[in-house]
Amino acid sequence: MKRTLSVLMACLVGVAVSAAELGDDGLHKTLWMRDTFKDLREDLEEASDEGKRLVLFIEQQGCIYCKKMHEEVFPQPDLAAYIEENFFVVQLDLHGSTTATDFDGEESEQRALMRKWGILFTPTLVFLPEEVPEDATAIDAAVAVMPGAFSKGTTLDLFTWVFEKRYELENGEDFQRYHARRIQERNNISQD
Repeated sequence: MKRTLSVLMACLVGVAVSAAELGDDGLHKTLWMRDTFKDLREDLEEASDEGKRLVLFIEQQGCIYCKKMHEEVFPQPDLAAYIEENFFVVQLDLHGSTTATDFDGEESEQRALMRKWGILFTPTLVFLPEEVPEDATAIDAAVAVMPGAFSKGTTLDLFTWVFEKRYELENGEDFQRYHARRIQERNNISQD
């Protein structure tokens, strides 16, 4: 609750939320990231109990693109507030030796899990549906995967597209079309 209030206060006064600090593992930490046991089944259940969507942030120590996201994009007040309000964020390490448990029940070092999922780039965001079959892996169940560092607008649009379950709509508006429409709408507003 205290974290949410600090992010909301920053939004009200229009200042950026402070950039993430480096943790003992060399990865950037934000106020809205969860420190869990990395059992994705439990994380999904906890996210659901809170009325939030589960997203996995895959990062690595020394990643210049992760640093860019944590210093320039995620501190933006409206984006930070949106993520904290709607998402349960679990950070995983591309080269991590601590264990994590996939939805299929396989427990392995995070680096082995990343190889299993075919993750090659950081940051990568993996957005999960509200329910995942027991035999599925996180990457197979994902409703969206975002590899790379993007601007605030692209990032907010993807989080919004996932949270609103726009991937389920039969309106022909995949993420790229949705994002293009949102860019046009923002441009129209700024010209008024």
